[in-house]
Amino acid sequence: MRAARIVGFILAFAIVGGIALFLWFRQASQPAHEGTIRVPLLQQSIRVERDAHGVPHVIAASEQDAAFGLGYVHAQDRLWQMEMNRRIAAGRLSEVLGVAALDTDKFLRTVGIRRAAERIHASLDAESRAIADAYSAGVNAFLATRSGPLPLEFLLTRAAAPEPWTAVDSIGWSLVMAWDLARYSHTMELRRLELAQRFSLDELNDIYPPYPGESPPATADYVELYRLMGLRQAGVFEGARRLASTAPGVALGASDDVGSNGWIAAGSRTVSGKPLLANDPHLGLSTPSLWYFAALSAPGLNVIGATLPGVPGILIGHNDRIAWGFTNTGVDQQDLYIERVNPDNADEYATPEGWASFAQRTEIIRVKGQADVELAVRETRHGPVLSGLVAADKALANPKFVLALRWSALEPDDASFAAIRALNKARSADEAEAALAQFQLVTQSAMFADVDGQIGMVVTGRIPVRRQDNDLHGVAPAPGWDARYDWSGYLPFDQVPRVRNPASGVIVTANNRIVGPEYPHHLTHDWFLPYRARRIEQLLQERARHDASTFKSIQSDIRSQAALDLMERLKDTRPLTEAGRDAIARLLRWDGRMDPDRPEPLIFHAWMRVLKNRIFEDDFGPLTADYIDAAERTPLLLHVLSGQAHARDWCDDRRTEHRVEGCATLAAEALDAAVAALASESGRDVAGLRWGEAHLAIGEHRPLSSIGWLARLVELRTPFPGDTYTVNVGALSHRPAAPFTTRHAASLRAVHDLAALGTNSYWVQSTGQSGSPFSDQYASMLPLWRDVKYLPMRAAAGREALVLELRPK
Repeated sequence: MRAARIVGFILAFAIVGGIALFLWFRQASQPAHEGTIRVPLLQQSIRVERDAHGVPHVIAASEQDAAFGLGYVHAQDRLWQMEMNRRIAAGRLSEVLGVAALDTDKFLRTVGIRRAAERIHASLDAESRAIADAYSAGVNAFLATRSGPLPLEFLLTRAAAPEPWTAVDSIGWSLVMAWDLARYSHTMELRRLELAQRFSLDELNDIYPPYPGESPPATADYVELYRLMGLRQAGVFEGARRLASTAPGVALGASDDVGSNGWIAAGSRTVSGKPLLANDPHLGLSTPSLWYFAALSAPGLNVIGATLPGVPGILIGHNDRIAWGFTNTGVDQQDLYIERVNPDNADEYATPEGWASFAQRTEIIRVKGQADVELAVRETRHGPVLSGLVAADKALANPKFVLALRWSALEPDDASFAAIRALNKARSADEAEAALAQFQLVTQSAMFADVDGQIGMVVTGRIPVRRQDNDLHGVAPAPGWDARYDWSGYLPFDQVPRVRNPASGVIVTANNRIVGPEYPHHLTHDWFLPYRARRIEQLLQERARHDASTFKSIQSDIRSQAALDLMERLKDTRPLTEAGRDAIARLLRWDGRMDPDRPEPLIFHAWMRVLKNRIFEDDFGPLTADYIDAAERTPLLLHVLSGQAHARDWCDDRRTEHRVEGCATLAAEALDAAVAALASESGRDVAGLRWGEAHLAIGEHRPLSSIGWLARLVELRTPFPGDTYTVNVGALSHRPAAPFTTRHAASLRAVHDLAALGTNSYWVQSTGQSGSPFSDQYASMLPLWRDVKYLPMRAAAGREALVLELRPK
């Protein structure tokens, strides 16, 4: 009995102690948002006013001190996120995550993100360097003066305390963002490279159909080129698939869904007579959000908007004269080259002038719990050699060749920091466009409007110029020893696509083709389908004049024209089961709205998932899992079901010798199978299904989402409307275990009213301002974001604000 009492006492003490420790950690780990703190390296006092959602207004006596204050509040609220961001850029994830992150580190070290950041830092102008250094000083001032424990993630991963922040860390994270926005180009080349071993050129042009209304790209027959080169599927093409799967994105995973919506209405199309600008960048959902909202005030600077933790300046937002936003243009800024290795000297490769030596270096990667790993990195005149990343030299079984990457962001100079600084201070549309001329890191369709009524769009970034005799146009990897495939520099800024004050009074960009056939320069052959852009244009045309409320309504739209187009091609489907007939009847009455409370969206997408497998599994064979099951294939389905795919009869199962299947037969079988699977998994009939139960928006936490029991505690999940092609986008993940979830949606939404920028502009992001799961501001904006509701976009003021004073030490 006594022993039992002792055990009970010990257990009770442990429980009480654990609760006390938890409560202490929860309180002690939160940064101070009010009071006075003396900090080193500060020139003059800074006042930080935060509103109820934790959005800071940094008020400083100089632009440099404003940057200092932004660095300080970033570190206060997003320290672990910043630590992960710089480790990604430096290829140092394995130090805290172990061998699971080794392939990602190898990739990042090979591409040389950190090395490129160091080169760019060395080329910064004096003013940009001063701002970047002041920002870093602010981060480091928080590290020097913080009290209490580090964020929970440091404890769980046993990561060391953060090293001092540097301007190179900031540049490195901006390069990672640029990679995430540009990597679709080289990923498409890798896919065509692999599939060329299984399909003809005509078949590949079916698999990747041209933009609506256009013909396939007029390229050389690269399938025949690769055959003549003697490339074998077991070597080059297996490695290509591996490289595509290990290249990191913002969420450390591959995605085809990088996109955004943006549009402007001129004063002639608004109630107020002044422009309106809307923007919602579509990026990988993360917890905390990629974005951090802030306002900055100093002499000559009065700006509010979205920032990237780790980077100085407002990336998307407005000042008191202009507003701006970005969507991804999708210009082909990356090319892959097949380099021929000298058979007599493996340290050399072929160039137009003869054999040249690889540039070589050794990277040392520290791995938690294991010995350091040495990584041999080679570069050609085009750029880093990607071959061998996943399994040493096994990625390319053919020793005659290696793959090298050219990427415009690896140039040794970049003025994007100066561009953002100038944009934050611009006083007119002309000054905004001049600032954007310096934004070289990545191609974006940059929208801007000013209070005088000017509206415009211009494409930023370095656009490669390819020679007239380049017959591959960046569509597929090219022979690296043939000079005609080399770039001829970059397009001058006065020749990039732009629009200013169009007669229609509206500008819309949503990753659609932004130039007509008359535009003389090549941008890309891999545009995204124009469904979102056309729907936005349609909604804009439904009213003669708009205001902020109608712009919000457009951002909430969940009608999928892609689904309706597919249904038009499948309207004659005749299922054999009663449940299938019920399902098709519902779908034929459906308006295409991806409503989380309705069954039709789930029935439709489950049907498309089974149908694409039924149609293409026999064609893709062992590649089905990568290219069909786990991929967005709406363009291919539309191409085949509309009768435009002529290279082969895709609906005929090539495995059946004495039967010719048709698309109608497969569609009926697929619908019956999909409905039966849904009923079995849910225990409900068709009427009881709900899209929102399957279509969860999931903001993944790095790295705790990989730990099952912790994932549900730290990552944010919510039922969500939309699909890949709705304006309120919720792109399907196509992951085998949860194919209908979305991990890619509007990372923020903003509406800027140029008639009253300070009082009638609105915003919301997908999580909250804090990166701490213990904070009330960890998920405070999530319900608003889910329901497409907004917060006023204005700096904190008055008695409701929490005030923190930073004073020189």
